[in-house]
Amino acid sequence: MTGVSEKIQKWIDEGKDPRSAHWQGGLEAVLDLFMPVLEPGRLIPVQPLDDEELALFLSVLEIVDLSPNLPAAFLPPSVAGNLTPPESAEELHHIEKGKPSFKILIGRPGKEERILCAEISEYAQKPGVDIFQSGALLGTYNFENQQDCFAELNKIVRAHIWQKEKWHSDDFIRYTINWFEKVLDLRKKEIRVESDYSFFHSPTLIKSNKIDVIFILIAKVIETHLSDPENPLKAEALKILAADNEQTVNTQLHDLMDKVVFEFLTVMKDCDLVDFDKLTDKEMEQFNRESARIIRNLVAHIKAL
Repeated sequence: MTGVSEKIQKWIDEGKDPRSAHWQGGLEAVLDLFMPVLEPGRLIPVQPLDDEELALFLSVLEIVDLSPNLPAAFLPPSVAGNLTPPESAEELHHIEKGKPSFKILIGRPGKEERILCAEISEYAQKPGVDIFQSGALLGTYNFENQQDCFAELNKIVRAHIWQKEKWHSDDFIRYTINWFEKVLDLRKKEIRVESDYSFFHSPTLIKSNKIDVIFILIAKVIETHLSDPENPLKAEALKILAADNEQTVNTQLHDLMDKVVFEFLTVMKDCDLVDFDKLTDKEMEQFNRESARIIRNLVAHIKAL
C-alpha cells in the first residue's frame, strides 16, 4: 500500500465517508506531485499558461492572500480536467465533465492538516470551495457564478486554511516579500494583504520604523531575485562581475542597483504604498541616507555571490 492509500484506509476505518476520504487523498497526491515546483506562500501555476489561462491566474493572484507556509497550486484545464471527485459525491461536483475546469489547491501542513479545493471556472454550474481534514468534508461553499466566488474566495481561505501556529519574524518577512512580489508583478494597489502580518504595514513586527522598512523590503526582494538562477537580474549582475576592471564593476553594479531600487520605489509611489510628499524633513533625510546605504550593501552582496 502507498502512503496515500494507507492514510485513506485509516480515515475510512475511523468512520469517515469513503467518498470524501478518497477525494482528499487524491487531492493530496496531486499537490504532492507538483510540490517540487511550488513555493510556500505563493500561488503557482503547475504548467505554462496560454493567454486566457494567464488572465484568470492573474485575477486570482490579486485576490488570494496566503500565509507563508501554505503550498498552493493553480491547475489549468489540462490538469484540472482530469481531477474529478467520486461520481456518487454529487455535492463535490462543481462543473460538468468536458467543460474547461480551473482549480486551486491549497494545503495547510501541521498538526491539523487541511486541504482546500476551489473550482473557479466561469463554465462551472456552481463555482465553489471544498475544505477537507482527516478524510472528512469540513465545509462546502457554492456560488451562482465566478464573480460571486471571487468575492468570497479570500475570506474562505483566511478563515479555514491560514497558518494557525504563532508567527515568527521569518514568517512576517516571507509574507511581506510574497505580497510585494505580487505588487511588482501586477502593478496594482488593491493586492490583498493583512496589514497586521506585513512588516511593511506594521514595522513594529520586526522592531523597525516606516522609513527603514521600505528599504528592508526592497533589499530582501532584490536579494531573492539575485538568488534565483533564472532571474534576469542575476544574469545581468553576473555579466557585470565578469569584467576585468574593478572600478568598472563597482560603477556598473552601483548603477544597476540604483536603477532597480528606483524602479521599486516608483512602484511603491504609483501604487500609493508610500506617500512621499508627506514625509517630514527628518524622514527625508533618513530616506536619502538609507537609500544610499542599501545600494552600497547590495553591491557588496553581489560581489560576494
